Amino acid sequence: MKIYLASKSPRRQSLLGQIGIDFQYVFSEIDESPLLNENPIDYVRRMAREKAINGWQNVDRMINMPLLAADTSVVIGNDILGKPVDSGQAFEMLTRLSAHTHQVMTAVAVKDGSRIKMVTSITDVTFDSLTEQQINDYIETKDCFDKAGSYGIQGYAARFISFISGSYSGVVGLPLYETAKLLEEFD
Repeated sequence: MKIYLASKSPRRQSLLGQIGIDFQYVFSEIDESPLLNENPIDYVRRMAREKAINGWQNVDRMINMPLLAADTSVVIGNDILGKPVDSGQAFEMLTRLSAHTHQVMTAVAVKDGSRIKMVTSITDVTFDSLTEQQINDYIETKDCFDKAGSYGIQGYAARFISFISGSYSGVVGLPLYETAKLLEEFD
């Protein structure tokens, strides 16, 4: 199957390759600011949907392929932890995650000319108790940047995660089982 992909994420691109999905990148840029009092699940679903709608404006309508867009958020309590802007913010986020269970929510939207369908994956992730030194050492690897919640489960931070319940690939950025099932509806 071949699709349009409205995501620059190398992690999503790699995950799609794992399940044999070929893609053509399309540009999609939206304002990713949460709305006032917007709950995290509504936020992540709105982001995926808006990315799909925006990306659809940039596809070649002569080529009949669906478009996939996704959004992943790290949520602790009712707070959405985005991508850190600097080391200080990364330190704050990782300190909050230390010795706690949080949720990683990934929404996937698939659009074609007449419809848009969505699926959402929610995974519980438990972090071990981290020392300041462990957090600082991790930040020095630079692996914390460009990742929601300041970590990637597929990298160095895997050593901090004591338990997950849900979709490992959803934490990476694209829940493969759910995505494959959703794409089957467009085949």
